[in-house]
Amino acid sequence: MKFPKLNAIGLMSGTSLDGLDIALVEFNASNKLNYHVLASQTIAYNLEWKSKLEDAFHCNESELKALDLEYGIWLGSRVNEFIKNNPYKVDLISSHGHTVFHQPKNKISIQIGNGYEIFKQTNIPVVNNFRQQDVLLGGQGAPLVPMGDELLFPAYTFCLNLGGFSNISWNDSKLRKACDLSPCNILLNTICRRLKLNFDDKGMLASNGKINSELLAKWNAIPFYMQAPPKSLGREWFELNFLADILNESYPVEDLLATAVQHITYQINLFIQNTGKKFIATALPSQKLTCLVTGGGVYNQFLMAQLNENAQTGIQFIIPEPELVDFKEAILFALLGYLRWNNEINVLASVTGALRDHSSGTIYAN
Repeated sequence: MKFPKLNAIGLMSGTSLDGLDIALVEFNASNKLNYHVLASQTIAYNLEWKSKLEDAFHCNESELKALDLEYGIWLGSRVNEFIKNNPYKVDLISSHGHTVFHQPKNKISIQIGNGYEIFKQTNIPVVNNFRQQDVLLGGQGAPLVPMGDELLFPAYTFCLNLGGFSNISWNDSKLRKACDLSPCNILLNTICRRLKLNFDDKGMLASNGKINSELLAKWNAIPFYMQAPPKSLGREWFELNFLADILNESYPVEDLLATAVQHITYQINLFIQNTGKKFIATALPSQKLTCLVTGGGVYNQFLMAQLNENAQTGIQFIIPEPELVDFKEAILFALLGYLRWNNEINVLASVTGALRDHSSGTIYAN
């Protein structure tokens, strides 16, 4: 593939509600696609926006429509401020939006942050609404970033993201595959709210807790974990399976966090172990399987320590430079928009389970 040089802004808002990630990425391709991050920033949500986005799940149709427009205007304004502070040429804006509903079985995946409002605010072409076309084609609509893993990070055996949910991608017989694995920051941060904290800094609270074996067994028995890929997770699933336990005050917060870390790292390592068997069988004795790890969970030192401690022999978890840890998803959504703008495939059926590979995203431009 050979495309023109183009500067694209990627916008990413995750389920953990940490804030809006913005990455301005220069793309060009000769024999292979290359990228360079020109500027990046995370804008933390204030209490008002955090509340609005968290409560969007409970909005009726008219309220959600109004919030979609309001959030689109807010996104456009933040992009204008970002460009003012980073005066590079911007050719395209690619916005993930904020996921409110994700029910692929019902062919529903709704992200708010109206693309036309972003376009009106910035007067720069916008691509958004990446997931809906895939669910209409019978896919999960998620995860989407594995297309970027395939193009930009092919040297790694696995690419693992520790965001609101943990998800992973890998190349299997020249086919990129991927799936969600478990809750991650959405589980840890929700537990922390019992103490009116946004997150467990470095995992210190979890490191002082005791694992509740009965609760751990209950969580590990959730049917999702027995399903084969493709599969994806949403807030609806999380609340159904975890919220009652989190709110049960007979469980100390530290113990819940310790149990959650054990659950997350067990599910990740179990999946890598089962999926990596064929790679291990063909690897040279000196060859390690490498797993690129990004996302906010990387900064939870206790989580990372448990991930390494519970890993099978032969797996090496690699944490890249902070910019890639923090902005990988924003970078890859910039790439998805770049591919869509060039009418190239940006969603893989081997990842989502859709009827076919396709070029997804709604374009707003003059």
